[in-house]
Amino acid sequence: MKITGVEATPLKTRSAIVQISTDEGISGIGECTPINPEVLAHFVNTALQPLLIDEDPLKVDKLWNVMLFRTYNLDPHSVQPGAMAGVDIALWDILGKATGLPIYTLLGGSYRDRIKMYCSIGGGAPMTPDEMVSKVDDALNAGFRAIKIRMDWGPHRRDSDPAKDVAMFTAVRKFVGDDIPLSFDANNGHSVSTAIRQGCQFEAMNIYHFEEPVAQYDYTGIKQVADALDVPVSAGEHEYTRWQSRDLIAQANPDILQPDVVKCGGITEMRKIAVLSDTFPKDFVPHQTQPTIGTAASLHVVASIQTANKPQEFTGVRPELNTIFKEPLEFKDGHITMPTGPGLGLEIDTDRMKAFAL
Repeated sequence: MKITGVEATPLKTRSAIVQISTDEGISGIGECTPINPEVLAHFVNTALQPLLIDEDPLKVDKLWNVMLFRTYNLDPHSVQPGAMAGVDIALWDILGKATGLPIYTLLGGSYRDRIKMYCSIGGGAPMTPDEMVSKVDDALNAGFRAIKIRMDWGPHRRDSDPAKDVAMFTAVRKFVGDDIPLSFDANNGHSVSTAIRQGCQFEAMNIYHFEEPVAQYDYTGIKQVADALDVPVSAGEHEYTRWQSRDLIAQANPDILQPDVVKCGGITEMRKIAVLSDTFPKDFVPHQTQPTIGTAASLHVVASIQTANKPQEFTGVRPELNTIFKEPLEFKDGHITMPTGPGLGLEIDTDRMKAFAL
């Protein structure tokens, strides 16, 4: 089997969808990181595509290394692994279709066929507590039974309004009660002292996990926060390779590891990062805000990992995106049921996808 075509299409939905075709009529789909779909699509179509034509798509690991080391000088810290992710996921999709097996079976088999999801609600910085509560109410009505609220501060707005964070969390906790797992994502927005003080306040309200409390590059600071708090502290969204994740564990020692399959180069690398989580050990709760292909790819890895027992991130069903797929992911009663079809278990309607193209 040989690769005959590689094309990435940027969409208005902040997605870049990769489609790979072969000489045997088997095709695969993938998704890149959503940071800038036009830039990511250009990288796939100009830097990666020439490396892949006429290659065997079943040699997934070899092609991952070819992509990494032949384009390493172009940007190994965001665009490159984010573009590689779309290609790698599509290659795994082809491998699954060629063998007639779901990707999680190719990864060693499934520990779980139905995965509990938590609703990830972002954009908290400009909201009032009442506005966030309203969004949480929508999530509960949609069937979610675990919630994370995100402030989206970023390290450039460090310690902007810690009192607002506490007020937001307090209002949501009061609304959902004590039985709903409730997590908080500071999005790298605090100093170490503020994060520790805030984390202690959240602990008194039974926080489920505290995500990225300080800047992603401050490994010493992450360790200080994790050591000071009893609540699980998570990090890893901004580590794009197993080597970076290794250093994160060694230097920052978070309780939860959170790689993102559309940021870290796809399923091939995420599976290797997952092995680190099992080795050290860390809870494995990947970051994921892409609700279709990205979520499906992430869950195939999650299903095959023993340590991935906690609720997983989901931003919720987006009906307009689901129209692109012949059979979208099934979300019901707060869970996603793993597809049983070969590969990802998803098929794109290309004509419908073109309606979303930039």
